[in-house]
Amino acid sequence: MPFTLRKPERLSKKKIIEKMFQGGESRSFTIFPLRIVFMPAPEQEVPLSMMVSVSKRHFKRAVKRNRVKRLVREAWRLQKQPLAHLLAAQQKPLAVVLIYLADELPTYATIEQRVQTAILRLCEFHKPKEDETPA
Repeated sequence: MPFTLRKPERLSKKKIIEKMFQGGESRSFTIFPLRIVFMPAPEQEVPLSMMVSVSKRHFKRAVKRNRVKRLVREAWRLQKQPLAHLLAAQQKPLAVVLIYLADELPTYATIEQRVQTAILRLCEFHKPKEDETPA
């Protein structure tokens, strides 16, 4: 899988986004300054889709919000491979929303580290569970 973030890989369906924030089958965890919300999305055509959200409350100017979104998308694009391969092998599509929580502009190194940690945690959560039978 190439290091791209094509249009189908970007979460844009309102139906899925609304479902994610209503609760129910969506789950979340926080790796500051990111909050990761995810849920299975069987109606997707790609194994992994994502969206980035940055609050207008924290960054009044769109230039700064867009800067944070670009940093997060770039880190995701370069590090999504393990999770995408795992989900493709299991044929279980996943929708992910990355919400930026902090008030200050981040460095790319910080975002890269946090996104990598988030992807590893998502991989652990979606690994197939082996039968634990005593021998």
